Amino acid sequence: MCDTQHPAQDRPGLGSAPTLQPMPPVKTALADSPTLQTGPVLSLDHRPVPLRPWIAGLWQFRGVLLALSRKDFQVRYKRASLGVIWSVALPLLQSVVMVFIFSRVGHFGVGHTYSYGGFVLAGMVPWVFVSTSIMASTTAIVDASSLTDKVWFPRAILALVPPCANLILLATSSVILLGELPVVGVSPSWRLLLLIPGSVLAVTFSAAVGMVLAAMYVYFRDLKFMVAAAVIVWLYLTPIVYPATSLAAAGRWLDFNPLTGIVGLFQTGAVGSPAPSGRALLVSAGATVVLTLVAVWLHRRHDRLFVDLL
Repeated sequence: MCDTQHPAQDRPGLGSAPTLQPMPPVKTALADSPTLQTGPVLSLDHRPVPLRPWIAGLWQFRGVLLALSRKDFQVRYKRASLGVIWSVALPLLQSVVMVFIFSRVGHFGVGHTYSYGGFVLAGMVPWVFVSTSIMASTTAIVDASSLTDKVWFPRAILALVPPCANLILLATSSVILLGELPVVGVSPSWRLLLLIPGSVLAVTFSAAVGMVLAAMYVYFRDLKFMVAAAVIVWLYLTPIVYPATSLAAAGRWLDFNPLTGIVGLFQTGAVGSPAPSGRALLVSAGATVVLTLVAVWLHRRHDRLFVDLL
């Protein structure tokens, strides 16, 4: 019999040479992802973010602002039995102490046609809101470094959280003020409408100052202590426990304090004290506008660099 065998290269098994076949092109899910092909790209360079996209970014992440503001307020009084009452009780107690001391020592409550107690309480309402908002906003970006390292959103939102969270404090304090006016012998009148522009100025001014200080604090960490010291001095340079008219000629210099016009609107609206001068109102409004422009420029210019410095 004739044993017919195929050549080794034609037969599978030992000694057979492997044949290399070209591999088909591999298509990955990433390569076919339309999101990666058409998604937005964040370009990092030395130029500031254009104004319109920056404002659009703030509006786009407004939900983040509301969520963080709600969380900030809830966490602040989470374990307190009286809750939000403490936010009003402490400023009210401070006002009572200041009225007692300055009416007896400085005799600021003598010779006025309006209630001195209501005057001080009305001045404390915007002061507590502005001072607490500014101090919290100063460290807001640095304190939230664990969040900003993971998710991108305009860092200006972090500086706006304290003023937004304190809106409840401002509203509650204003309601308490309205309830206290009959107690101190003040009848409500149309003057109370002045609390509206006063509140708008207080909120806008706090937000502008907070954004500026929050951006600066990323670079200068001593700023927190400087702001705390400045707030202590600022309290006594603002006509809260004394009318500006009681300082005679020196009282005119208080018009250059941006809070003089804001506090004056609350005091005039609440108890009918002399209205703040036009210069004081102009300084308050002008300082708010200038600080807002500076804050917008700082965050447009340095927002992309904040994370590297935290």
